[in-house]
Amino acid sequence: MPKRYLPDWSDLDKRPLPEWYDRAKVGIFLHWGVFSVPSFGSEWFWNNLESMNIKYIEFMKKNYPPGYTYQDFAHMFTAEFFDPDEWADLFNKSGAKYVVLTSKHHEGYTLFPSKRSFSWNAVDIGPHRDLVKDLADAVREKAMKFGVYHSLFEWYNPIYKEDKFKLFETQNFPKTKLWPDLQQLVNDYNPSVIWADGDWEALDTYWNSTAILAWLYNDSPVKDEIVVNDRWGIGINCHHGDFFNCVDRYNPGKLQPHKWENAFTLDKVSWGYRRNMILNEVMTIKEVLRELVSTVSCGGNVLINVGPTKEGTISPIFQERLLSLGDWLNINGEAIYNTSPWIYQNDTLENENVWYTCTKLQYNAQSPTAVPGPNETVNAVYAIFLKWPENNILWKIVNGSTELSLPDYASVTSQHAWSLKLTHK
Repeated sequence: MPKRYLPDWSDLDKRPLPEWYDRAKVGIFLHWGVFSVPSFGSEWFWNNLESMNIKYIEFMKKNYPPGYTYQDFAHMFTAEFFDPDEWADLFNKSGAKYVVLTSKHHEGYTLFPSKRSFSWNAVDIGPHRDLVKDLADAVREKAMKFGVYHSLFEWYNPIYKEDKFKLFETQNFPKTKLWPDLQQLVNDYNPSVIWADGDWEALDTYWNSTAILAWLYNDSPVKDEIVVNDRWGIGINCHHGDFFNCVDRYNPGKLQPHKWENAFTLDKVSWGYRRNMILNEVMTIKEVLRELVSTVSCGGNVLINVGPTKEGTISPIFQERLLSLGDWLNINGEAIYNTSPWIYQNDTLENENVWYTCTKLQYNAQSPTAVPGPNETVNAVYAIFLKWPENNILWKIVNGSTELSLPDYASVTSQHAWSLKLTHK
């Protein structure tokens, strides 16, 4: 009989990580919502406006009529060019194995027909379509996993504001809004990932987080493959969850004892789309590959964010970066997918641009980031180097060590990073 998990962190932490997530390594993150309409500053546009940030006040005065509110932007969130099949094809070509969409950001607007968010969802106002369902269907058609980001709180929801005013001694918002929304998402769309956020104002006891996770693990339709992150209340991040995010753009550069994820955005300034983005604010493919390789070597996954436009398109510069990533993974993916950390993560003594992964005969669900033990069989070790060495020599240690010579740089296909496969004879 399958184990049932108690609504207690010490018991929830015993759940083995579903194997698909550790093997996947690469995911796509999508920040899309009403904030995509002004597409200025960041996805925190509404909060910055209400906080009387002068930059946002002047932007509104200059570009919109007097009395124009943030809610008025929802009519302009049209998504008329949104083709979920095109998106899924792009993400598949990028080499991603899972896709995570913002079902609801802090603004409270849902991309699905929330039964608790009347007239503030994508079916009632804006594109008049269930964007979560449309993308979920297309992503799965390409054999990728689908997940949802969901903000626990909502900046200006009056029920949440009342709980906050009462110092979270009441739980009306989680009971009447958060819980029903999460259950609707899980029951209607069967996500493989729940990526929580917006947790930092209250303790996990207010959010009833352990009960939510116990339901997910025990009784939900996705109990066998669901994975969740660590943003479930004050002090929970980097301590509990199937994988840890810890902070945005988290990349510690060393092996971690728990499965983790590096969520970063191609636009270095914002997670949502910005019309005034300039080229040098976009990550180069070399920067993307450095994040990918160093993260996977240290036991993590990468979740690469792009912000779509209000019309439902993905900027050509983002497309180019994702397709370049896919080209690299077509050649070097064996050193990334299905791998585990090796005994060493990078070659700090000889060449700091070399990172290692390995493949093992056995999968360690209880400790997927652990280095190979003495009783485990390592099938191959991969050395991934991010800079082509001088004189085509990767390693050269004088006393008794092997010199490894590479072919001429002009003869290799990859342009930005390269992999070597090392096996027993």
